[in-house]
Amino acid sequence: MLELALHILDIAENSTRAGATLIEITIVEDLHEDVFSLEIRDNGSGMDQETLKKAMDPFYTTKKVRKIGLGLPMLAQAAERAGGRFEIESAVGKGTKVYALFQHSNIDRQPLGDVAGAVIAIILGNPDRDFVYTHLNNGKSYVLDTREIRSGLDDIPLNHREVLSLIRENIREGLEEIRE
Repeated sequence: MLELALHILDIAENSTRAGATLIEITIVEDLHEDVFSLEIRDNGSGMDQETLKKAMDPFYTTKKVRKIGLGLPMLAQAAERAGGRFEIESAVGKGTKVYALFQHSNIDRQPLGDVAGAVIAIILGNPDRDFVYTHLNNGKSYVLDTREIRSGLDDIPLNHREVLSLIRENIREGLEEIRE
């Protein structure tokens, strides 16, 4: 995976397969501290300690379509290559938290990529789940919470074409605003 947005998509999909009804994606960019962090937290089924250890093995996966699970090991490697670290915490019945820290200025830090597209893809495939995307950039913040959006839609599903278009535009504008 060449962009962090693709890691977000992969991990969020893992969360939905684990039965999560709420997935929280938080990105923090702080140029003063020279950090870029990514955290994905869910309320899914979680993993026991044995499964948690296996999750970092590229030849272990719970997916039926392929026999390798490169997502988490690749994200860990990307964080470490960019002067950072990787952590994963999980508890059965409580959910999972994935955290990756990068040195923001490190030449090896992967670009964020199309985070709006990743969030849209997650919502498109999982309209019955809720997502909170928070992006902090040097003290400014942007938050997208599908629970708030859903409350104003009546019976229109989150994955309706026009709703997704509005969400994409909201993310684009929100990210532009916090980068000014």
